[in-house]
Amino acid sequence: MRPFDYIAAAEPQAALSALAGEPGARFIAGGTNLLDLMKEDVMRPARLVDISRLPLAAIEELPGGGLRLGALARNADTAKHPLVRERYPLLSAAILAGASPQLRNMATNGGNLLQRTRCYYFYDVGVPCNKRAPGSGCPASHGLARQLAILGASEHCIATHPSDMCVALAALEATVHVRSPRGERAIAFAEFHRLPGEQPERDTTLEPDELITHIELPPRGYARHASYLKVRERASYAFALVSVAAAFELDGQGQMRHVRLALGGVAHKPWRDLRVEALLEGQAPEAELFARAAEQLLAPARAWGSPQGPGYNGFKIPLARRAIVRALQMAQHGELTNTGELGASRFDDEEQAP
Repeated sequence: MRPFDYIAAAEPQAALSALAGEPGARFIAGGTNLLDLMKEDVMRPARLVDISRLPLAAIEELPGGGLRLGALARNADTAKHPLVRERYPLLSAAILAGASPQLRNMATNGGNLLQRTRCYYFYDVGVPCNKRAPGSGCPASHGLARQLAILGASEHCIATHPSDMCVALAALEATVHVRSPRGERAIAFAEFHRLPGEQPERDTTLEPDELITHIELPPRGYARHASYLKVRERASYAFALVSVAAAFELDGQGQMRHVRLALGGVAHKPWRDLRVEALLEGQAPEAELFARAAEQLLAPARAWGSPQGPGYNGFKIPLARRAIVRALQMAQHGELTNTGELGASRFDDEEQAP
């Protein structure tokens, strides 16, 4: 690990000032991703500004019926908060599907949003990577792509965003609130993360001098008909091959309203297609309809890697298709999480134990 300056900030303005004084500075809170990247020499911040003592950890009900999640609230505390469990069970389930209890006890909500996308080549400084060194190439596109993107990728990068929590926040249409020396602004969650395009080194639309202060959840929480399905290669502490957050309401005629469908493990950001949600809107929940929606959502999907090699990710397209149908059926019947061999996330107190 390379030497760096360390500053512990006591209030937000001091944190912003400390960041502005050094172009290579980074905020640190739980450090569950940043420290790994520093140890691997992937990121080399000249200064760390510790924000863990800032008063940004509260989880509070908003006057309009929504919920405010402090950026420094720990993932474990967010998942087990009574208001989150009661009104936003989809978010609780997604958080509990991620990482391990030890990591959830350290990781913060803001840090979860800022996880770097996952790719073998990004984490290996001995090989080229456009995300790490723009213009050096993307060996993943013709190499080990098994875990990587099938939607929204480019020739420059096929990495995937790793967060489970963010898939649920995308489905819930959360808003990210940030602060900088220029003032405050709100970012719709759909606009927070970005696709790689020709700038894969940028994971988000956050400016370098901006600090996440909180996440706002809208009043609609889908407490009755929501599900989080995560398919992974082992039952715990594994990133998703494919994950699906599905949510809707059923009206008096049994028709779906306010449909939300978000995928993880398939793109550089949580993936939504508003046209597919519109296809489901106002319809009765049926397997044939769900299958049509899955086909439409995955129509632009592309496999990467060598078709003859073990790193080829073409299998993720039919896997995602089946996962979408299954998640929508689970939401229809009020089954919050999957409990099968491919990756269980049981929604109970044992998963929340430190």
